[in-house]
Amino acid sequence: MAIIGRPNVGKSTLFNRILGAKTAIVDDVPGVTRDRHYADGNYCSRPFRLVDTGGLEPSATAGMIALIKRQSQIAIAEADILILLMDGRAGLTPADEEIVTLLRGTKKPVFVTINKIDTPKTESLLADFYRLGFDQLHPVSAEHGLGVDELLEAIMPLLPEPAEDTAESEIPRIAVVGRPNVGKSTLVNTLFGQERMVVSDVPGTTRDAVDTLVTYQGRRYLFTDTAGIRRRGRVERGIEGYSVARAMRAMGRSDVAVLVLDGVEGITEQDTKIIGLVLKQGRACVLLVNKWDLRSGEAGARDRYTQELRRRLPFVPWAPVHFGSALKPDSVAQIFPLLDRVAASFMGRIPTGKLNKFLQELLVIHPLPVRKGRPGKATLSAYITQVASRPPAFALFVGHPENVTTNYQKLLENRLRESFEFPGVPIRILIRKK
Repeated sequence: MAIIGRPNVGKSTLFNRILGAKTAIVDDVPGVTRDRHYADGNYCSRPFRLVDTGGLEPSATAGMIALIKRQSQIAIAEADILILLMDGRAGLTPADEEIVTLLRGTKKPVFVTINKIDTPKTESLLADFYRLGFDQLHPVSAEHGLGVDELLEAIMPLLPEPAEDTAESEIPRIAVVGRPNVGKSTLVNTLFGQERMVVSDVPGTTRDAVDTLVTYQGRRYLFTDTAGIRRRGRVERGIEGYSVARAMRAMGRSDVAVLVLDGVEGITEQDTKIIGLVLKQGRACVLLVNKWDLRSGEAGARDRYTQELRRRLPFVPWAPVHFGSALKPDSVAQIFPLLDRVAASFMGRIPTGKLNKFLQELLVIHPLPVRKGRPGKATLSAYITQVASRPPAFALFVGHPENVTTNYQKLLENRLRESFEFPGVPIRILIRKK
């Protein structure tokens, strides 16, 4: 089900109202929505997938407006139900009529919806729209919620019945993050196999965090393309501020963050800050060095870049690195085995018996630090268990937690990684009193 219409008629506001959440960015400036924005919802237990689109200008042939138009056309082709939204206060415009002409050839049900009809006085504004020849108009106020239930009631007979078995296997959530213009949307487009995102060489093209379900060799992944995260002092208020906030939230609800780096430009200070944000939110991480096809002929280039990675990002030596090109499907496909390993470690659990066998073998070589008493007694009383996943967290129970130094905790983390791997996954160590 797709909401379409010319720019700034309230599509994103209606999108949020139907879903009951502020999912899409809303601003009075035309052109805020650029990509197709998908979200799942239900009405009276009937599920649907709703698509928010950028403002459709049928006459656009070049520039960003043409790219947005292309996204709207794809949404129209994909959708089973179309909601054509127009602005009642602005009246019927030539652009509205062009869109209606475009839709007359479709056999899909079209629900003609007139927005900003929020008082009895504004109901008279509907008269202008009846000359379009549609049997029924649906007056709504997306901002205040008036008429939205009536619209959904009209749509409901076309929605699928609720499935008897709604259980799904767990789908890894992958957030694609990075600075502006490093190739995040290009990567998602290549993964999806079509023009899923608006892609251009203008920094800041992506403004919303947009979800895309990708299937590869029978396994599903939910990718989220996010806005480029710039230095805090350079983030403008308003739309860009919202976009960065959405990127942060998308990162927080993901399992794995794919940090896209520029293979030509190299690693910047902002890249180090973004990886710091990934770690702060406890997400797993894969580093994708993009545009590597432009340097593949340079002797020793990969070794030099790897050394630079380890120097600039010393706090994530465990993060897998993939050198590739977001434009090349074969290169992009190689990231899936990495994602599988990382997601499995991020979500998995280690049996307590295995952990304590590991701990006792470690304590033979590296006894617990003690200030009073005998090391043997402290070692015998130690116990470890995994208390959480996403990310993995381990509680070490000892008689005197104050004796366990930061260095010993780091030693324990390193030995856990050696024994159980945890590729791309941060580990949390908790010291508790037994």
